[in-house]
Amino acid sequence: MGLEFYYLIVALLILFAMLDLVVGVTNDAVNFLNSSIGSKAAPFFVIMIIASLGILAGVTFSGGMMEVARKGIFHPQFFTMPELLTIFLAVMITDILLLDLFNTHGLPTSTTVSIVFELLGAAVALSTIKIISSTDTTMVLWDYINTAKAMAIVGGILLSIVIAFFSGAVMQFLSRLLFTFDYQERLKKYGALWGGMAMTAITFFILVKGAKGATFMDAQAVAWIKGHSAVIMAAIFTVSAVAFQVLIVFFKVNILKPIVLVGTFALAMAFAANDLVNFIGVPLAGLNAFQTALAAGNPLTVTMGALAHKVHSQTHIMLAAGTIMVSTLWLSKKARTVTETEIGLGKQDEGTEKFESVWLSRRIVNMFDSVFGTLSNFTPAPIRQMIDRRFVPMQVNQRTSRAEQPSFDLVRASVNLMVASAVVSFATSLKLPLSTTYVTFMVAMGSSFSDRAWGRESAVYRVTGVLTVISGWFMTAFIAFIVAFIFANILYYLKIPGFFLLFASSGFLIWKNHQKHKGQEKDKQEMTIYTLHNVKDFQDSVSQTFDHLAFLLKGIRESFDVAFDALFAEDLYALRHERMRIKYFQDSANIIVANIFKVLRLLTKEDKGVSYNYYQIIRRLQKLTDGLRDTIIRSSMHVSNRHTGLLDEQILELKEIKKVFLNIFLLVEIAFRDKRIADCQGVVEQYYYLKELVDDYNENQIGRIRDDSSKTRLSILFYAISGNCVMMAKQNIKLLEIFNESFKLNQNCS
Repeated sequence: MGLEFYYLIVALLILFAMLDLVVGVTNDAVNFLNSSIGSKAAPFFVIMIIASLGILAGVTFSGGMMEVARKGIFHPQFFTMPELLTIFLAVMITDILLLDLFNTHGLPTSTTVSIVFELLGAAVALSTIKIISSTDTTMVLWDYINTAKAMAIVGGILLSIVIAFFSGAVMQFLSRLLFTFDYQERLKKYGALWGGMAMTAITFFILVKGAKGATFMDAQAVAWIKGHSAVIMAAIFTVSAVAFQVLIVFFKVNILKPIVLVGTFALAMAFAANDLVNFIGVPLAGLNAFQTALAAGNPLTVTMGALAHKVHSQTHIMLAAGTIMVSTLWLSKKARTVTETEIGLGKQDEGTEKFESVWLSRRIVNMFDSVFGTLSNFTPAPIRQMIDRRFVPMQVNQRTSRAEQPSFDLVRASVNLMVASAVVSFATSLKLPLSTTYVTFMVAMGSSFSDRAWGRESAVYRVTGVLTVISGWFMTAFIAFIVAFIFANILYYLKIPGFFLLFASSGFLIWKNHQKHKGQEKDKQEMTIYTLHNVKDFQDSVSQTFDHLAFLLKGIRESFDVAFDALFAEDLYALRHERMRIKYFQDSANIIVANIFKVLRLLTKEDKGVSYNYYQIIRRLQKLTDGLRDTIIRSSMHVSNRHTGLLDEQILELKEIKKVFLNIFLLVEIAFRDKRIADCQGVVEQYYYLKELVDDYNENQIGRIRDDSSKTRLSILFYAISGNCVMMAKQNIKLLEIFNESFKLNQNCS
């Protein structure tokens, strides 16, 4: 290939740098946004402005980190410019695809780990090719690769996960003992000292993390800061404590809010300073390699030993990158999806959970429950009672919607930021590699665990979520290495065709992820329909509940319509799609149930007769969703296992059942939506007609079993579907009775 092709490669690396900035910020925004957003320390736009300023400040501190991409993982003096550009291009394609995949599913992962293992995978691929193709070399793989760096990062990951979780748990436990959930009065007594400690940890974090990479600080200034760390910390503590005491006494300010906002700025700055290399370090290294090769006499064969030398980063490039990062922060919907995952796993109240329980999470919860039960038995009763009193959460204001309520309070938010800052600062002082994503996430999980946010109703789901995220971190390293290794081989051996193959495949995968995320956002938006706007008014809540039921019945009706047709046509793709939607319907039903419980808690004993029928909705909803799940799972498994398809006469019978069944759903849905029943008796007649149909068709099915035209699995499927249709139609009639009673309509559905 001629030199002109490598001009195209460099241009694409710059383009990929901009794309990587977008997916990188989308993934890492959770590091510095979750505490302030989860605690609602300030309006959303204020939090975003502060985070944006932190990013712009941080990019000017990132100069020293750019060396990692050039010489931190491999030794550049053993590679030529074309070989390095092959490595860098494979790394960037892999990084964009990997981070976009994690962002789509709302899982925070480490951009540091991904870029390091992508560089390692691609470098191992090219090193192996060079060793195999050379007949007279004495070099081996570890001569090309800086294996010590990779091992140090893996060790840092494992250590940071454990330390961050337990540091967050212990600090939150002590903080809650000190302040309790009703912290306002105690904040007046010793809030200034607490604020001084928090500000010391957070601002010292800024200095330690920022000074070493600042373009405007010389070596002497950095050395002075490190040499006078104790004096600086003492001064920060004193000034902060005095300032906070003045704000508390004279201005009645809740000092936890400025602490959380300063911490947000600090972590945003640290993110930009440390992680900018993960996004633009590789493209800049490629540009530097290309410029170095052009300056040499033989650009395609000269080795890149010059990349091992220190290169001064250009401030205008850093600021341009910072501008893209800030724009992404404001515009990316996926960034909010990733943030919502961490906030959801740490929220104080129970509600709809994103993750299901798995056997490992149940084992872990049972183990911890047993351990803490044993410790509780050895703890004197007065001490146990004192601790329990200080961990009683404040009552949630029922007049505010769930969207307006914070997921956790400002005490926990300040602990998250303070501990994360301290852990990262300490590791930096010891020159231990770690990920800000890992630290901030595990501190948040440790503090929520210690704060008893993981109650018996939510613990297994929260633990599953944490296990999912942590397993994703380790999968990041494995996938990054393998995919970058494969991509580097494709680019090296296939040259231009390989380049276009990867480029087209990457574009398609990113488009698919985008479409999938749009679907997830649509489902999430539909969930907001089930929000109760006026819980205090019982009749209004009942009216809203039937609005919600109308929308849910419409969705179930449409899903059944698609599932029936897909079963008739043996369309496995459509059945799998409906199977994936089952969780959406179950979550919707759970939200309606939670709303009902919320209203029932407000009613007095005298309201028992009024609320009984309202309560009965729960039972009917559960049966409806169970029937939907059973029908769709049975149908999809039957088709997936390639069992015998429905007979022609069975299809005709089920089509007739489907017609009556869906019509009952439609009539009930219209009644709930319009708050009136045009012909209640007509719905009941439809139900009895459906029962007669099913009885007749079941007799026909017995005949098919006797003449062996319908096999066992086919017969089980037929009976299950027809039985579910009758059961679900009956639940619709029962819901109509509740509707009549609730709105005092003089019609009998029995």
